[in-house]
Amino acid sequence: MPAEQTKAETPPAAADPHAGHDMGNMEQAPAEPVDPHAGHDMSAMPADNSAESDVGDASAPAPPGDHAADAVFGAEVMARSRKELAYEVGGMGYSLVMLDLAEVGFQKGRETYRFEGEAFTGGNINRFGVKFEGEGAFGGRIDDLELQALYSRAIAPYWNLQAGVRHDIKPDPSRTYLVAGVEGIAPYWFKVNAATFLSNKGELRARVEASYDQRVTQSLILQPRIEANVSFQDIPAIGVGSGLTNFEAGLRLRYEIKQEFAPYIGVEWRKQTGATARFSRIAGEDPDTISLVAGIRIWF
Repeated sequence: MPAEQTKAETPPAAADPHAGHDMGNMEQAPAEPVDPHAGHDMSAMPADNSAESDVGDASAPAPPGDHAADAVFGAEVMARSRKELAYEVGGMGYSLVMLDLAEVGFQKGRETYRFEGEAFTGGNINRFGVKFEGEGAFGGRIDDLELQALYSRAIAPYWNLQAGVRHDIKPDPSRTYLVAGVEGIAPYWFKVNAATFLSNKGELRARVEASYDQRVTQSLILQPRIEANVSFQDIPAIGVGSGLTNFEAGLRLRYEIKQEFAPYIGVEWRKQTGATARFSRIAGEDPDTISLVAGIRIWF
């Protein structure tokens, strides 16, 4: 083919739009970022949707039924050892005896004494125990003496349901009650005890107690404490009127020489109300008293 024909059939080159322009002072445009997934087929990959993810929904695998130590020490020996281990790390039983109050009170030339405590034995769920309290004046007979025998069942991490019997040896005539209540630690570490009492005479009474331990130092503890008693009918035989019968509020400062041994001093205000106050006046007693107290708290 002649050279002239070849040259004629070759298409002319496209004109450069920047021909004749000075490009030396222009900044070079940044290169386009390279897509790391360019050329990859992403259609088969699942969408990232954590709400629809089933990770963690599978049930836990069953614990192993074989124990390597059985082959060395014997299955019977190791079964006994595992039972003892379970007991020691949470299934053990324990007991406690506490004398929470053992004190003398001073008020208007009259000296009184008071004691209150409990003892129990059992585990973390079920316990059996007794509570006791009494008071009187020095040089005279005891005025009040109360005993309770209780079964306690844990119903929440910090709460126990309690049921049992209560017998008042004093005052005369004595009374025996069925007891139902709860005891535990309320929010902010308030210790609370609430109980109802149904006597063998059909009389219904109730009691609420609360206390709080405020640490001043590691050994010095300030404890506010309140108690309120209620009767749902008049019981003149034992000097109790219906409604709120009496109220106590105390403040005690104890020093823990050891946790198990702590002397204390404090002040306590007691007030009887309504018909109960009237019965006290008839008996020659003061229904409204303030006492300075000193005592000791012991547990083991």
